[in-house]
Amino acid sequence: MIGIALSGGLDSIVLFDAVMRSLCTAKLSSKCSETKSEKPIVWVFHVHHGLQKSADAWLDFCARAAQNKGANFDFRLLQLPANTNEAEARLARYEALADLCEMHGVSDLLLAHHQNDQAETVLLQLLRGAGISGLAGMPSARTLTHAGTKPITLWRPLLDLSRKELEAYALEQRLTWVEDPSNRSLVYRRNAVRHALLPKLELLQPGAIANLARSAKLLSESHHLLERLAKQDSNDILQIAQIAAAVTADIASNQIVLKIKPLLVLYKSDHAAANNVIRYWLRQLGLAMPTLERLQSWWLDLNRARSDARLEFVHDGGLIRLWRGQFLFETSAPPKQTYDASAGKWVFLPLPLRSKRLGLAAQWVQQAKQQDAIEFRPRKGGERFKKTMGGVSKTLKNLFQESAIPPWQRRAPLLYIHGELVAVAGIGVSHTNLVATGKRVWPEWQALTL
Repeated sequence: MIGIALSGGLDSIVLFDAVMRSLCTAKLSSKCSETKSEKPIVWVFHVHHGLQKSADAWLDFCARAAQNKGANFDFRLLQLPANTNEAEARLARYEALADLCEMHGVSDLLLAHHQNDQAETVLLQLLRGAGISGLAGMPSARTLTHAGTKPITLWRPLLDLSRKELEAYALEQRLTWVEDPSNRSLVYRRNAVRHALLPKLELLQPGAIANLARSAKLLSESHHLLERLAKQDSNDILQIAQIAAAVTADIASNQIVLKIKPLLVLYKSDHAAANNVIRYWLRQLGLAMPTLERLQSWWLDLNRARSDARLEFVHDGGLIRLWRGQFLFETSAPPKQTYDASAGKWVFLPLPLRSKRLGLAAQWVQQAKQQDAIEFRPRKGGERFKKTMGGVSKTLKNLFQESAIPPWQRRAPLLYIHGELVAVAGIGVSHTNLVATGKRVWPEWQALTL
């Protein structure tokens, strides 16, 4: 089962028609198959941006095109703000397509990018001062990962074909398509490159578009070699570590971290190799590449920092932190205000009578509720807690350190009953209060989801 992203424009209409003709020739599609009970193996997906007056008409056009070819059809309506930029709109479009693929069990999605698109991408990346990764342009195939969905392979089968070749195919097959007037607006940088820059380059150097696309292929090979070199250089530098995503997490999450000491050793002998390892690490996390100036400022701070320093770098909507001699990434900065109990609540989950699990005596908890003796308190420092049976009482600071919970994640919700510290989110329940028989409950912190 495959999916095709269909905007209704020339490129995607040509792709859709070519795929359906190929399937018909092979007698694979439901419309052309002799067995009428077979389901169509092609899904057509349309993203309705809602930014153009004609968007509803484009949706109808794509739905009819899919129906005429015997393909399934679905769409997503995006409500994007008027000031949405090109990058934000593109990201929203990919997320919508990923959701549609997940919903319909599609693992392979075809996109209609062609040779001209590739040339535009290379020029735009050049204007941004991109490195080899950016100048490699769009790959012919890549895996798209999106929160909550299975990996989807994006295919671009038209990358070796020019816009003129697609136009010739469309005329030969007498295809109809829709035109987006915004594609002519020079306000958008890609349109300016397409309509103002590329035609002049073609006059200056015939075959410029094909040459730019070929350069992207060669740079893609170079990028692949750099990835392989970074993987070799990072054997002792990158590692999988358990980092608590928050103090309320029951299980620490695995994250790829960057060990600073061996990285600095590599930097002293080979600056370029060390930069390559950092970029490789960021790509493993799905993060944007830093500018050369930002990368240099990181090195400056790292070389000046003491071994126990706690550095923070803002990057790609999150924070890169230096902790315990390693770099790790957080998607967003934690709030600085004191813990607010309205961020969640403690609940008492009943345990089965036959369970061997320890818990709090249900009657004791119920009496505390009636006496209004259950309360939340913010952490002030110096609190002590007995985490294990027969163990000694330890400070929360020590327990957080033992659990590898970073300092910025230690604003834990504390549960007190009759003035005694009973539970700490992310740490556990005090064994002083646990019983093995009778009706028992287990306190659990449930954070509110926004």
